[in-house]
Amino acid sequence: MKFIADLVYFLAVLIISPMVLYRVIRHRRYRTGWGQRFGKIIRKNPERKCIWLHAVSVGEVNAARTIIEELENKFTNFEIVISTTTDTGFARANALFDTKHTVIYFPLDFSIIMQRAFEKIQPAVCLLMELEIWPNFVRIAKQSNIPVVVVNGRISDKSFSRYKKIKPIAKTIFQKLTLILSQTEQYAKRFIEIGCPAEKVFVTGSLKYDTAQITNKVDGSDELASQLKIENERLWLAGATGPGEEGIILDIFKDLIKQQRFADLRLVIVPRKPERFDEVAELIRQKGFDFIRYSSVKNTNTPHWEKPSVILGDTMGDLRKFYSLATVIFVGRSLVPMGGSDMAEAAALGKPTMFGPFAFNFKHTVDALLKDNGAIMAKDKQDLFQAIQKCLTDTDFANQIAQNGREVIRKNQGATKKTIDQITKLLTIDL
Repeated sequence: MKFIADLVYFLAVLIISPMVLYRVIRHRRYRTGWGQRFGKIIRKNPERKCIWLHAVSVGEVNAARTIIEELENKFTNFEIVISTTTDTGFARANALFDTKHTVIYFPLDFSIIMQRAFEKIQPAVCLLMELEIWPNFVRIAKQSNIPVVVVNGRISDKSFSRYKKIKPIAKTIFQKLTLILSQTEQYAKRFIEIGCPAEKVFVTGSLKYDTAQITNKVDGSDELASQLKIENERLWLAGATGPGEEGIILDIFKDLIKQQRFADLRLVIVPRKPERFDEVAELIRQKGFDFIRYSSVKNTNTPHWEKPSVILGDTMGDLRKFYSLATVIFVGRSLVPMGGSDMAEAAALGKPTMFGPFAFNFKHTVDALLKDNGAIMAKDKQDLFQAIQKCLTDTDFANQIAQNGREVIRKNQGATKKTIDQITKLLTIDL
């Protein structure tokens, strides 16, 4: 199996190398961490036992926060190694955990590289966030008697269809896993259908509800508001947007502010990926709006500039602060078929939250929010325009949506405890 996997990886490298090189040059991605990707890993505290947690990108890193906090409290003599695949995930993991734990790029899954990584990390257990399963990784862990647990597990419709097409291969890989802690009953059934033994699959709920902090105040939001001169005006926040959405949002905003009743409205756009910041800035300029880039004033205490109607949130780690200041929130990558972004955080802050019809990567949260009238799904540009207009003019309606959404988040919390209980059973230490 390892020879087949290595051959497939080698062929894949030949095919995708031009694309990777283009991104290195054009978008300045994948420029760092290659030593770690090739298994050259140095732990901060190699004398301590180790838990290896892998989270692909920003979303998975954020979802892992409550798990890591509980592991820190319960297993105080363990170091946690947190690996990510993307540059943005690595930056986020560093911001959250680097002072306490080792943050690395996930090693390439070639057998010789992954073997070296396991020798360096020496984990007592491996935790894989959502569904990031690599053949050599699970094979080496199995051979070394190291438990591998899928945490916050989910299988999207697209992934499920792909796994069914290669079910014999998928079954061989998934049977090597120790536990699958699934977000929902539906996902649990899918894991079982593609070959996971039923006795290894447990439903623990979604960690994203637990990481969505229910609060009316976010640290740093007052400073952000001061820097951007956000005062008593209403704020439409379009967060985690993707290609094709910003133009729609700007057109809607232009139509809204033509009406006198929305003269005070300001728009904040926060693109999901930092390599798109310049592209979105140029789009805003082409649409004829005066705007300010938050990066230009973030570290300035006394800004001396006019107050434009559009703000570009072109920094990392500030989206939640923007959410806390918003009057109404649109969660992006959902008006176009990109799978959506996490809307639980916006709802937990008690804001009227809306998204488009393509949030299929967050189906459970979407279904829960819509079922209890805790969010609005806008099917297209016109629908989004009407929804924004409704929330801005009917405060009772907007407040009810916000209240319902927050309650949905509250009643779905608790996955962290169930997950930690399962992990604890695998770690034979004296507590």
